[in-house]
Amino acid sequence: MTIALSHACTNPFLSSSSGTRFRFKPRSSTQLSPTAPPLQPTSLPKTGVIVIGAGLAGLAAATHLNSKNIPFLLLEASDSVGGRVRTDIVDGFRLDRGFQIFITAYPEAQRVLNYQALDLQKFYSGARVFYDGQFHTVADPLLHFWDSVKSLTNPIGSFTDKLLIGSTRIRVLTKSDEEIFTAEEIPTIELLKKIGFSDSIVGRFFRPFFGGIFFDKELETTSRLFDFIFKCLALGDNTLPAKGIAAIPEQLAARLPYDSILLNSRAVSIGFDETETPSVKLQNGEIFTSELGVIVAVEEPEAVNLLAGRNGPVQKKPCRSTVCLYFTADPDQIPVRDPILFLNGSGKGIVNNMFFATNVAPSYGPPDKALISISLIGLHGDVSDDDLAAKVAQELSGWFGDKMVRKWKHLRTYRVGFAQPNQSPPTDLKKNPKVDSGLYVCGDYLTSATFDGALVSGRRAAEALLRDRLSTRA
Repeated sequence: MTIALSHACTNPFLSSSSGTRFRFKPRSSTQLSPTAPPLQPTSLPKTGVIVIGAGLAGLAAATHLNSKNIPFLLLEASDSVGGRVRTDIVDGFRLDRGFQIFITAYPEAQRVLNYQALDLQKFYSGARVFYDGQFHTVADPLLHFWDSVKSLTNPIGSFTDKLLIGSTRIRVLTKSDEEIFTAEEIPTIELLKKIGFSDSIVGRFFRPFFGGIFFDKELETTSRLFDFIFKCLALGDNTLPAKGIAAIPEQLAARLPYDSILLNSRAVSIGFDETETPSVKLQNGEIFTSELGVIVAVEEPEAVNLLAGRNGPVQKKPCRSTVCLYFTADPDQIPVRDPILFLNGSGKGIVNNMFFATNVAPSYGPPDKALISISLIGLHGDVSDDDLAAKVAQELSGWFGDKMVRKWKHLRTYRVGFAQPNQSPPTDLKKNPKVDSGLYVCGDYLTSATFDGALVSGRRAAEALLRDRLSTRA
């Protein structure tokens, strides 16, 4: 039998003697179709590959399959692609679901994304640290030389600390990504102490800065991930897409065949028949069968449940969580116009970092309004949204003054239970994506907990599936 989707020519992986041809036009579930009219409902039980989850990893797997003309079906439980990488439009504001920054030096992202089309808006290369009732600037000396010179005597770290930042930069730039991901590892906090950084710069800069990236204030995350992020920061810019962080997965999805993605289609189980052909059952009872294999591209906790009993991933560490609060204000009610990240270096309070999103990307709000994004580490589940917003506003009044902050209006709060996988040592950032014959997994928990790691993982899962199919057909 030869299976054909509307986007794929006859493929040697899908051939058999019957000669019957089908056009895959899924029924009932919502299709992602940005340009084409809806398909007429038709039923077909089989396709080439089934990918479960349309986050970055699933989209990357589908992108690779599509590049090889392999028919596939991408199943997504929610109402849009992106997984954790989503943006909501609320009262004319673009609200990313949690604090997310895109680093332009991610190597896999450079390969698969069109940066020009994303219209990336840059942050200032550095940060402003709140400590002892004042703000102190930490700047990249290569991009903001004079700001960096002025910061040499500030209390965020000693002169020696600033020299050590330079030597750390040189160290990571002389390593390949392969060397970084396979190096001996220790917790990041131990690495910083081993390098010789003082307690002052660790507490006032590294904890809020990298703690905000890892959602890990204790800096227990592996030194491998620290080195990779530090290298990417040295080579690239921190940015936001003009249309929100969701523009990244939406760009990938837009390149896929319009009838290849099913939204609102939650997979509840994976089965194999007597010929070891995998099938996926949806929550609504529909069953889809794959001739080539299934790639599970959902978050780690969901993957653990979906693959229970199949030697799949086992979540051994608690995940990283965050809360992101958004406030709005008039343009004259914010203290700066700079596209800079503010860090809490005081060691007190619950705010970890914040920035004025419309300073970075004016498209994040209406022309006459400012958008303020504030991030906390952990879920703070014992505090209501209203009380948490009030607590945050009170804390920031100590930063910017009560007269200004009391005019800010709380817009929305996002509590992200699974913000990142926990990647404290020991880690294996090059895990084999194969679970069983015809069954593969991908996600940032298998590689590095970054945008880039998710993209790499998806490609590797698709490559492994196709490699195995080639070897069995040989």
